[in-house]
Amino acid sequence: MGLPRFGPPNPKAVMGDDGTTKKTNPIISSPNLYVANCGPAVGLSHDAIAAVFASFGHVQGVYAADDSGARVVVCYDNESCAAAALAALHGRSCPQLAGRTLHIRYSVLQPSPTTVHSSSIQVCLSASETSIPGLYLVPDFVTPREEQELLAAVDARPWISLAKRRVQHYGYQFCYQTRNVNTKQHLGELPSFVSPVLERVSSFPNLNDAADVSLDQLTVNEYPPGVGLSPHIDTHSAFEGLIFSLSLAGPCIMEFRRYAQGAWFPKAGSSIDTESENPENCTNFSRRAIYLPPRSMLLLSGEARLAWHHYIPHHKIDIVNDNVIKRSARRVSFTLRKVRTGPCQCQFPQYCDSQR
Repeated sequence: MGLPRFGPPNPKAVMGDDGTTKKTNPIISSPNLYVANCGPAVGLSHDAIAAVFASFGHVQGVYAADDSGARVVVCYDNESCAAAALAALHGRSCPQLAGRTLHIRYSVLQPSPTTVHSSSIQVCLSASETSIPGLYLVPDFVTPREEQELLAAVDARPWISLAKRRVQHYGYQFCYQTRNVNTKQHLGELPSFVSPVLERVSSFPNLNDAADVSLDQLTVNEYPPGVGLSPHIDTHSAFEGLIFSLSLAGPCIMEFRRYAQGAWFPKAGSSIDTESENPENCTNFSRRAIYLPPRSMLLLSGEARLAWHHYIPHHKIDIVNDNVIKRSARRVSFTLRKVRTGPCQCQFPQYCDSQR
């Protein structure tokens, strides 16, 4: 059964610092309270929150208010309990919750419309569970020691700072404005520190032709907590059909969407760093999610690479099988690709940028 859906805090119920409600607008009370500055991302479990709010009446449940991990909705049996908790706790430091000052408003339970996709999704632990053709995941692709050596190697080299993350490019420079590479500007061979990874990739399971693994472009991404990527398909005209992604230092969830109307393409010059995860007027899509542990290698091939948008939600925490996993101080990914030298002739022209 899915979690209940709550609307945003009632804008008409504006609370003063003393916990009273301003009388300029009518109040819509509710047994549900939206509580900010409170949640797993700030070190407070739902059980600890429930224990504090239970002082004012029976708590039916504590739910994440959004993906931030720092806002929750506390649900009571009746409105009087919620009103008592709001009056006692709003705008005040709470010693039982690490001394945090809580900001509380009423929240209204919303019906679940059948046409809206739920924000929650079952997270798969293996690629086969996603049922996406061409998607493969190998855990522990490198050892902890190799992981540290790879991180040390890139940290010894200069980073390029983007709006929300840092990158390094090898082989060919990736241009974020055009989402392509300039094949006339070759940066040289891939660095020696990635050679062991390339050798291991050649024996990757499920590859029919080892000759296809002649990778010549590497992008290293460093993600701080809460930073992800918006949905995108790596440009068909830029890269061949195999994309490898090695996760280092921290875990994350990668989600996939296949849109019924084909691919959508962001405006020229836009960034895949932005938090806008939905194209306009695109609501009809299939959705999957997979957990990427540190040191795992993900392969996108065939349909997974060419027809499914992939992205990393802009979260500070991830929920995996009811477990809260906090993003690490950094996550570093090695994305290995083969630059395309001829036209794309794949079986998914509706998802190809050359068909725009």
